[in-house]
Amino acid sequence: MTQLAIKAAEYIRSQSNNFQPKIGLILGSGLGSLAELVKDPIVISYGDLPGFPISTVAGHAGQMVLGYLEGVPVVCLQGRAHWYEGVESEKVKTLVRTIKLLGADSLVLTNAAGSLRMDVGPGRLMLLTDHINLQGKNPLIGPNDEEFGPRFFAMDDAYNPDLRKLLLEVAEDNAISLAEGVYIAVLGPCFETPAEIRSFRVLGADAVGMSTVPEVIVARHCGLKVAAISAVTNYAAGMSDEEITHEGTLHYGKVAAKDMSQLLIKFFAALAK
Repeated sequence: MTQLAIKAAEYIRSQSNNFQPKIGLILGSGLGSLAELVKDPIVISYGDLPGFPISTVAGHAGQMVLGYLEGVPVVCLQGRAHWYEGVESEKVKTLVRTIKLLGADSLVLTNAAGSLRMDVGPGRLMLLTDHINLQGKNPLIGPNDEEFGPRFFAMDDAYNPDLRKLLLEVAEDNAISLAEGVYIAVLGPCFETPAEIRSFRVLGADAVGMSTVPEVIVARHCGLKVAAISAVTNYAAGMSDEEITHEGTLHYGKVAAKDMSQLLIKFFAALAK
């Protein structure tokens, strides 16, 4: 078993009176403010957690917030590990496996993404139904940890149908616009070329980003149910005259955060019932 994840979980329990979350929530670029909605928060810096990544990216606070959303115990992570930062796979595994060791049974991921569909523009939300991994690596390469999961496992249900169904119902009931689509993950850190975007559309992708997929793989390996939502921050390269920048990502991430906050609060309320 991953020793760093064990040590991180032990430290978190010691600082939180053995708090046990039901759901983990990882927040992407520009979406960290959602953690401010957590009630009775306990805040722990990633710097205090063995094996956790120290983010170098604006919009990622690099801290864990434990508490309650609509009465549901959650562990909320403000910031993630990106491979383009030079972060090794072990840190991705430690981050996700710590959530599992704390007692969570589900993981909800959010990210900022570029849209490959003209009908889903900046500021909109997209519920992920599947993904395509073009990052050129898998976080589980190397010796398998049988205490977390088997060497070979299926990914056909990577994005849990029941969680997706509930999110769609919540969105409809609360008049929140929620598209559905396939996320294609690239390594980064540069944005994609127009030719790459045209090829991604042929492959069947609806959104493009530089995160999420490694976490989904590790989560499914250890049995966590997964849902993921993209905040669309731009049209992908070649689809608009607007320049693609990280500042724009943070801006439209904040625009989408209003709907994201409402969606997740209503989602957790439905789970509490």
